[in-house]
Amino acid sequence: MFMNKSIFGAIYLSVAAGIWGGMYVVSKYVLQFVSPLALVWIRYLLGAGVLFLILLFQWLRTGRRQHLSCRSWLMLLWIGFIGYFVSIVCQFIGTKWSDAHTGSIITSATPAFVVIFARLVLKEKITWRRLVALLTATAGVVITIGIPNRIGQYFLGCLILVAAAVTWALLSVFVRMASAQLPSLTITAYAMLFALLFTTPFMVRDWNAGSVHLNSAPVIIGILYLGIVSTAGAFFLWNKGLSLIDASVGSLFLFFQPLVGTFLGWLPLGEKLSPGFVFGGALILAGVALASTEKTA
Repeated sequence: MFMNKSIFGAIYLSVAAGIWGGMYVVSKYVLQFVSPLALVWIRYLLGAGVLFLILLFQWLRTGRRQHLSCRSWLMLLWIGFIGYFVSIVCQFIGTKWSDAHTGSIITSATPAFVVIFARLVLKEKITWRRLVALLTATAGVVITIGIPNRIGQYFLGCLILVAAAVTWALLSVFVRMASAQLPSLTITAYAMLFALLFTTPFMVRDWNAGSVHLNSAPVIIGILYLGIVSTAGAFFLWNKGLSLIDASVGSLFLFFQPLVGTFLGWLPLGEKLSPGFVFGGALILAGVALASTEKTA
């Protein structure tokens, strides 16, 4: 039974991370026509709509609705804010100011940060192996960003992507906690609903400013992909996978994100891969692998 859970968890997490790797390329294109916060809002409107339709179908089929305690509501509110609002907004703004392959590789440092938050929240031990992994991944992030001659938009975009990695690590830890009490579909749907509410004021501002242009088929197709596939689908798969595998082990599957993101950033977008990017990316992956493959008692 344990083996089956592990296999299914690995499949869910691999597919989710692969989808997110492609998301960076799609979002890079769509962000030319839609502002970052407006795009996040549209993603959540589509994603939450799909997930609540599925929940409604389940409620009608079973005749039972999920009861949420006050503690559960607060947990979902926190997940929606720190993960689906702060982290995703940082991902979109960081990608817009940098590029697709940098976005995917920097945010792949998330598992190293999981080590810290798993200690603080889940009371897991921080071993020497995990410390070395964290330092290695951090060095990789620094090399990937580089030391600029001046503080420009690209460098700020990279720093924002680091913030996205940190907040997504927090999300992974708290989703693991919440999954002990709530189904993955419920966690994803309600947390996304809260994130939709958080982003609504920014959407209204950007819409009034004329920074939303939905006047071409490629943009609309890209938005549908981001909202339905990479939001409703991938978020659910990630949360489902984390409910079946420990957070520190599950985070390993973010390896697929930079691999897919880097390949697609190079192939359709023609983005160049510098030696610093390759070396820094290798350090990040090495640090993540070191932390995620540690044997536990």
